[in-house]
Amino acid sequence: MTKTTYDFDTVLDRRNTACEKWDSLKRVFGTEDVLPLWVADMDFASPPQVVGALRARVDHPTYGYTFATERTRAAVAGWLQRTHGWAVDPDWIVFCPGVVPSIAVAILAYTAPGDGVVIQSPVYGPFFRVIRANGRTIVNNRLLHKGSRYEMDWEDLEAKLSGARGADDCTASDASEEAGAPAPVRMMVLCSPANPVGRVWTEAELSRLVQLCREHNVLLVSDEIHADIVYPGHVHRPTGDVVLMAPSKTFNMQGLASAFAVIPDASIRERFAQAQSGLGMGDPNALALAAMEAAYTCCDDWYHQLLDYLRGNRDYVMDFAARFLPGISPLPLEGMYVMWLDCRGLGLEHDQLKEFFIHKARVGLTDGRFFGPGGDGFMRLNIGCSRQVLSEALERIQAALDTL
Repeated sequence: MTKTTYDFDTVLDRRNTACEKWDSLKRVFGTEDVLPLWVADMDFASPPQVVGALRARVDHPTYGYTFATERTRAAVAGWLQRTHGWAVDPDWIVFCPGVVPSIAVAILAYTAPGDGVVIQSPVYGPFFRVIRANGRTIVNNRLLHKGSRYEMDWEDLEAKLSGARGADDCTASDASEEAGAPAPVRMMVLCSPANPVGRVWTEAELSRLVQLCREHNVLLVSDEIHADIVYPGHVHRPTGDVVLMAPSKTFNMQGLASAFAVIPDASIRERFAQAQSGLGMGDPNALALAAMEAAYTCCDDWYHQLLDYLRGNRDYVMDFAARFLPGISPLPLEGMYVMWLDCRGLGLEHDQLKEFFIHKARVGLTDGRFFGPGGDGFMRLNIGCSRQVLSEALERIQAALDTL
C-alpha cells in the first residue's frame, strides 16, 4: 500500500473566515500589517479524514441533540493507548467543550471561595483569569529559569502547598495576585507540557510533584492540551487526579470546541460531573464528535508527519536565531509548537520590545506578559505554519534588528 504524503507547505489563506489568528490583527496589534505567529493554532489544513467526517455529518440534514457514544469513548481510549501508552477505562472519560472551561469546572467542584489554587508562571494566561473570576486565590509557584530551561522551585512549592507561604509575585496587568495571609491551598493546576516555556516534565519531576500534592492533600489538575506534540528525546506522561486533554491543538480543530477529562477516581469524577451539570455544560456538539472520532481513529500517519514537520520548523528557528538574531535566544523546545523567545539580550524595555516586533519587524507574537510574572523581556512564537511563512517572519526580525 502506498503511503500518503501530507502537505504542510501550502500556504492557506485564512482571512475572512472569522479566524482569530488572522482576522483580529487590528484589535490585537493595532495594525493589520503584521505576519501573525501568535495564538496557538496552526495554519495547516486539518487532516483530510477529519474534513471528510465533517462533510459526511453535515450531509445528514438534521443537527439535533447529540451525545458522546461508546464509539467516541473507544476512539479516545485507543488514541491514548497508542500515543501515550496509557490504558484508560472509557468510563473514566468525561467530555466537555474545552480545557479552560474544564479548569473552571474543577475549581467549582473541588474548592471553595477564597481557597488557594497553585499555578506556575510563566503560564497560559487564562489560568489567572479563571481562578480569579471564580473567587479563588492565585498562589503562584514561579518557575525557575536556569540557563536554557525552566525548572520547578521545589522549596517554594512545598511551602505553598502546605500553606506556610502565601500569595505573592503576580504583578502582570491581567495576572495580579492577592496579597495577605496564606490561603488554604486545595488545588494545583499543572501545565504539561509547560506553555509557554516548552518543557516536557520528566518522570522524576512528575513523581515528586504527585507525592507533594498527596502529602498536603492538594488535588492535582493537569492541562495536557499540548500532550501529543512532543519531540524525540522527551516523553509525555499523563499525570494528575484530573487530566484535561483535547484533539484541538493536535489536529487544528480549536473552533470545534471539543475536549475531555480523564478522571480515574469515581468520587472525584462524580464531583466533576455534578459541577458540569450545574453549569448546564454537556458533551461536544455533533460536528465536534464526528471530528474527534475521525481524528483519533484515522489520522495517525498525518499526525506523525506533522511531528516531523514541526520538528524541522523548531530546528530551523534554533539555527536561524543562532546565526542571524543576536540578542534573541529561543529556549530549546521539548514539546508544543510555540517557542519561548528570550529577548532580554536586546536591551529593550518590555513596551519597547512589543513596539519592535509589531512596528519594526511587523511580526505578531504573543506578549510575554500574557503569561504572568516572568514574562517581561520574552515573546512567544508560533511555529505551526509553513516553512515559507516561518522563514519570512524570521527574515523580517533579522532586518528589523539591523535598525536598532
